[in-house]
Amino acid sequence: MSDVAPIVAEVVRSGFVESRHRGHVVGLDADGKTVVELGDTHAPVLPRSSLKPLQALAFLRAGWKPDDDEQVAVATASHSGEDRHVAVVRRILAQVGLDDSALQNTPDLPLHSPTAHALLRAGGGPDRVRQNCSGKHAAMLATCVVNGWPTDCYLDADHPVQLAARTTVEELCDEPVAAIAVDGCGAPAFAVSLAGLARAFRELATTEVAAPMRSHPDLVGGTGREVTQLMSAVPDLVAKDGAEGVFAASLPDGRAVAVKIDDGGGRARTAVLVAALVRLGVDEIALRELPPVPVLGHGQPVGAVRALALPPNR
Repeated sequence: MSDVAPIVAEVVRSGFVESRHRGHVVGLDADGKTVVELGDTHAPVLPRSSLKPLQALAFLRAGWKPDDDEQVAVATASHSGEDRHVAVVRRILAQVGLDDSALQNTPDLPLHSPTAHALLRAGGGPDRVRQNCSGKHAAMLATCVVNGWPTDCYLDADHPVQLAARTTVEELCDEPVAAIAVDGCGAPAFAVSLAGLARAFRELATTEVAAPMRSHPDLVGGTGREVTQLMSAVPDLVAKDGAEGVFAASLPDGRAVAVKIDDGGGRARTAVLVAALVRLGVDEIALRELPPVPVLGHGQPVGAVRALALPPNR
């Protein structure tokens, strides 16, 4: 990314601007024309979990045959580890004769705090099926089984399931993967440009992955999660958050947005994504129903994270 990105959001506490976030934003109109552009949108970034819907599409193309749309939705998810998420993940595994022991993602506590607290009170701890990427890993494993590919090394970057994912990412982004890193869950993380991510989501909105995500936004995120609230508020929207301040969204008419907050913080990405969607003409009333990211003082909201006005592309 560029050394000095533009300021895209402010953190306001009691009317005082306390902090500012720099970032990069790209927005495409229904014809695919760039109508919003801030920062360097052509340099490679790691979209992290924002790529999960593209990877899920790759698994479907490679022969994975889920029983229902819930399984597709949780494969695209950074889910919160709630009981309903775990139940769907286990259904994916059971369909191909596997169980939790086949998962190789990094053990973690659920993102949903009440579920995490209940797990700890019951004597449990971090595990793989509750970790937010277990749906993607279960779908990887199911794809391996139906193709006769080995499951013990499915995280290797040169494994057929990862090569299939890379091919689909490159096709939808319309550019080659610039680098491969190791994601937080242990799977390969592909680097593409923010512009490429927006192009990919523009294509994604009309694929067989989109309808399950729209039908089950609670499985894509979870209770209180911004990605779930966003898709619930805006009909037909497909959206996916990613670590390090990434967020992408699109509509079936071709409009798409991708955001990367330069410092990697997550608190500004939704406000900036919403501002870009409004700039593209998405119903502002629906977006206003989304609760802002609050700034707390003594446990009470005293401000919010707000996006700055996005100028049109010149």
